Amino acid sequence: MKDKKGFKLVLNFVKIGTTIVVLLIILFISYVMLSVHNWSFTDEGRLPPKTAVILHAVSNNMITSDMKPPRFLTQSRPSKIAQEDFSILASDGKEIPVRVYYPKNKGPHPVILYYHGGAFLEGYGSISTHDNIIRALSARSQSVVIAVGYRLAPQYVFPTAVNDSYDALVWAYENADKYNGDVSRIAVAGDSAGGNLATAVAIMARDLEGPEIAGQALLYPITTFEDLPLQSRIIYDSGYYLLSRSVMVRARDLYTPLEKMWLSPYTSPLNAENLEDLPPTLIITAEFDPLKDEGEQYGEKLAMSGVPVNHLHYEGVMHGFISFYEVMQMGDHGLRQTVSYLKNVFEEKETLTGYEQTTVYRSSGKEGLREYVEAYAIAAFLIINQFIKQH
Repeated sequence: MKDKKGFKLVLNFVKIGTTIVVLLIILFISYVMLSVHNWSFTDEGRLPPKTAVILHAVSNNMITSDMKPPRFLTQSRPSKIAQEDFSILASDGKEIPVRVYYPKNKGPHPVILYYHGGAFLEGYGSISTHDNIIRALSARSQSVVIAVGYRLAPQYVFPTAVNDSYDALVWAYENADKYNGDVSRIAVAGDSAGGNLATAVAIMARDLEGPEIAGQALLYPITTFEDLPLQSRIIYDSGYYLLSRSVMVRARDLYTPLEKMWLSPYTSPLNAENLEDLPPTLIITAEFDPLKDEGEQYGEKLAMSGVPVNHLHYEGVMHGFISFYEVMQMGDHGLRQTVSYLKNVFEEKETLTGYEQTTVYRSSGKEGLREYVEAYAIAAFLIINQFIKQH
């Protein structure tokens, strides 16, 4: 009899404990959903859940440089590329760091010069901060990717970064065979400030009759240093979307301290008088980005100059979204489109003429549902991680 009473008592405790656990889980899920809902509303409009979660996490320092994506979003793949880090000599005799990723198979392989973003300023971007893009670009395109550690302001002002970037192109042309690279298939690519440098290098290569460039991929590039009345710069100037007007002004003041520098085609290609004979161009822009308008206008001006342009505009994402390709489907889509475009250029399949603009909308159906579920899962992961750190 006592054993039966004891068993019932234990069973009641188990039921109560289970009920409490279930209630706590429900409360936590409700808290996560309410949090994501609140993060989605901004003065500039409502954000998709995944974009809202990532922007909130970055804004509140919930993401650190050493944090890895949640395991449920990633899968390990065997490495088919090799990496080397070293320095090369710039034309002024100074050393600049480069990181080379190259396929391990024989080749020959196309060559991509990649210029990282970061507002031209020390502490805002480097080869290391953009390593995931550089590595993925090499693996997915089976290309030799040379990431250039151009020198930065305030210590080095314009035109040092442009000259370093062009010197790296010349070095690649002269040394590509060390990595089974094919110098008849060279492209330049970059994001934000790096997109500015990529197209500046293309213009410089034309002007100096340097190495022939097969194509350029410009990811949400800066295209002008002038104070143009661009709506995207006005609307998304807070910095919440990963680039602020204050940083842009600081970059201009430190990188181009003299106003005459703003007028150079190597800083403001949007204002250049001559954009003819430049390579086929991919331009990617984002909805929530102060650089959206100038990227679009640069594409239109290139097309008017006879350059084939493919402009992909992504709705529902912010500046720098391709850097988050491991956790954002739109970021991965942007990276895949960049790889596809460059492959077509290298294989001379890119027959586009004029200006073609495509708007990429958020996923719907199963993909859209997956994006929603992942957004809440990431939010839960970040909230738990922050709670552990605080306690």
